[in-house]
Amino acid sequence: MDKITAKEVIDASMGRIKADIVFRNAMVVDVFNCRSFKSDVYVKNGRFIGFDGEREAEKEIDAKGRYMVPGFIDSHCHIESSHLSPSEFSDAVLPSGTTSVVADPHEICNVAGLNAMDYMLKSAENAVLNINYMFPSCVPATFFEHSGAVLEAKDIETVIDNPKILGLGEMMNYPGVVSASPSILDKLETCWKRGKVIDGHIPSISGQGLDAYLSTGIKTDHECETPEELIEKTGKGMFVLLRQGTVCKNVLQLLPGVNDNNWRRCLFCTDDRQPQSILNEGHVSYGVNLAIKNGMDPYRAIACASINAADCYHMWERGAITPGRYADFFFVDSISEIKPIEVYVKGELVAKDGKIIKKSPHVEPVGVSGSVILKDLSLSTFSLPLKSDRARIIEILPGGVVTGKGEADVKRNEKGEWVHNPDEDILKITVIERHHGTGYHASALIRGYGLKHGAIATTIAHDSHNIIVVGDNDSDMLLAVKRLEEIGGGITAWKDGEELAFHKLEIAGLMTDETVEDVVKCLDELHEAVETKMEGINPEIDPFMTLCFMALPVIPAYKITDCGLFDVTSFNLVDVSIL
Repeated sequence: MDKITAKEVIDASMGRIKADIVFRNAMVVDVFNCRSFKSDVYVKNGRFIGFDGEREAEKEIDAKGRYMVPGFIDSHCHIESSHLSPSEFSDAVLPSGTTSVVADPHEICNVAGLNAMDYMLKSAENAVLNINYMFPSCVPATFFEHSGAVLEAKDIETVIDNPKILGLGEMMNYPGVVSASPSILDKLETCWKRGKVIDGHIPSISGQGLDAYLSTGIKTDHECETPEELIEKTGKGMFVLLRQGTVCKNVLQLLPGVNDNNWRRCLFCTDDRQPQSILNEGHVSYGVNLAIKNGMDPYRAIACASINAADCYHMWERGAITPGRYADFFFVDSISEIKPIEVYVKGELVAKDGKIIKKSPHVEPVGVSGSVILKDLSLSTFSLPLKSDRARIIEILPGGVVTGKGEADVKRNEKGEWVHNPDEDILKITVIERHHGTGYHASALIRGYGLKHGAIATTIAHDSHNIIVVGDNDSDMLLAVKRLEEIGGGITAWKDGEELAFHKLEIAGLMTDETVEDVVKCLDELHEAVETKMEGINPEIDPFMTLCFMALPVIPAYKITDCGLFDVTSFNLVDVSIL
């Protein structure tokens, strides 16, 4: 706030000049005291300036006794995972009451590096949604794969002072932290010097290892898995994020650990929700409603989604309905179930009855397209030679992105190559480097996907986002990958040499400028085609979202990268063959 704005705010608060708006007869949700009170609420220059008092306003709006709730903050998300550009993402989430997000753009930065960061920052400049970023800390996530870029401390230094960057994104390299890796310490130091926040990513670590990790000033964790883990981490000063995404869901399993003593250290996040979920169920509001429905006090749930997040990320101008903070809020009839009727950002109506009113401006995606570059692609790319008839298997565990370590007896042909057995639910899964045309590729085996015949491929493959394809035959797998090369990225499904459906993602192979409604329609058509024309896919999984996470080498136990089968627990590449 500058001095001119401050003087106007003060004068309006004191009644010397008119406020811009007064909201009459509101039930104000007070997140500091976990209560509500009836009051008129005044706004000037987009900020709350006071409650009942002797003031005049240019405009009056009757709240009709509805609850005025501070806008929700998504404490950790990846905009790219919505398939939407930042502008379209803004339009999608605002109607459900999310007015601010803390986004980690490591998906697109793994594809296009600093060009991607520049695009995301430009998209945030004039977006209606308050978009903040954490600079990606792990690009690539590990050095057992090839990403489109490598970002070091020197790269962080070039943009970390941008006010839209709140700190360093999820530090997934636990071994690097606890071994005091110089390159990791260099990255952490960029935030130490500035007092900025450092996000964590530390599932299932406790005791001495957790202590060493936290000694570096890492502040949050969105990978907490049990109530006991939540209690230990909040007890050691961490903020724990209650996550309710489309794939990763842990609000219900963590809720028993949230108590009278630690709830102020709990936030809500999505990490992430697919466009269908956002459109049909809501965004942060979905997790909040789930918590309330299962016994969490509504005032506490609202506070976790607003002031707790604002405090954690030093967003001092947001998170509460109180003088001096931006007038980001929404009206609801009841706080027992959050269904925003009208959503306001800086005192301006931006969404009503689930529909966006004020759209964010489009930003041209410069430097983040044309990202599917392949080398020497042929049927031989998908060959999987084995040294024995016993193999390691990536075991899908429905309900999350953690996989198991499986084993199985398999068939080989005269060349020693794996041969699909139609009587068993074991498929081939291949990752192909797509950023620089290096020709790197690797194949492994996966169980639990269920596909009987055909292939599904996508350029969304967390976190390096190479091409990942699963199938029972090399011909359909090859055609699917070639199609992704042709359209510049997306998702495609093939069977018997014919494409069943596709979804084009022209921005870095991850996002599109299409509206959320158009994206939902396209994804629905893709799902319908797979469900009606492909047999056997496990009904307990999302075939596309599940596939996307099979290349993520920081979530246990087996994953596949373009370098080979990766054992996350030992943090090493392993042979598919068991000798």
